[in-house]
Amino acid sequence: MLERAAKAEHDAAARDTALAGGGAAAALEQAPAATGVAGGFGARVRSLRQASRLSLRELAERSGVSAPMLSQVERGETSPTLTVAQRIAAGLGLSLSQVLRLDESVGVVIVPAARRRRGGGSDGHTYEVLTPPLPGERVEVSLHRLDPGAATGGPDDPPLHGPGSRETVVVQKGRVRLEIAGERHELAAGDAATFDADLPHHFENPGPAAAEFLAVVTAALGR
Repeated sequence: MLERAAKAEHDAAARDTALAGGGAAAALEQAPAATGVAGGFGARVRSLRQASRLSLRELAERSGVSAPMLSQVERGETSPTLTVAQRIAAGLGLSLSQVLRLDESVGVVIVPAARRRRGGGSDGHTYEVLTPPLPGERVEVSLHRLDPGAATGGPDDPPLHGPGSRETVVVQKGRVRLEIAGERHELAAGDAATFDADLPHHFENPGPAAAEFLAVVTAALGR
């Protein structure tokens, strides 16, 4: 029942994107309690919650569903009503169909090299976004190239990422200097660094040759 209703939600949104915001949700709230998928739904909720580093109490505060109820759902001991399932999904910053993976065909999205989103260029810094712009996507992977002496920004630039975001960079070749919150870190090929992306930071290439690095940014929950 839960999967069918979420599928209906997803299909309806695809057929009519102009539907009033509360219409679909209001219709789903009238549906009966879900049955038969409690275990799978609960395991998915637990996985998403833990990946977001949320405690049961924190998710309870975000969703309006009590921590004991969340615990029962995660253990597969109870099947949530559609209203409760939607609240849990909203607390995770997702739609119900996204929690149930109904927005994914076979779980694989290919981004051909020729279709990567690209930017930069005028200041010796270019980048390509390797991940697709999917709804609810919380991770962005990008490939950056820096000419000798080039930088991604300056010390007075504001943070590009929202509160709670985290970033990991891996230097592919050359040398990269990470300047963050007044600190300087020198990275060589193969080195990696992880930090709070909501702090002011930028990258520089202090070497005589071009540098490349991968950046993986994880958005905070609810963004």
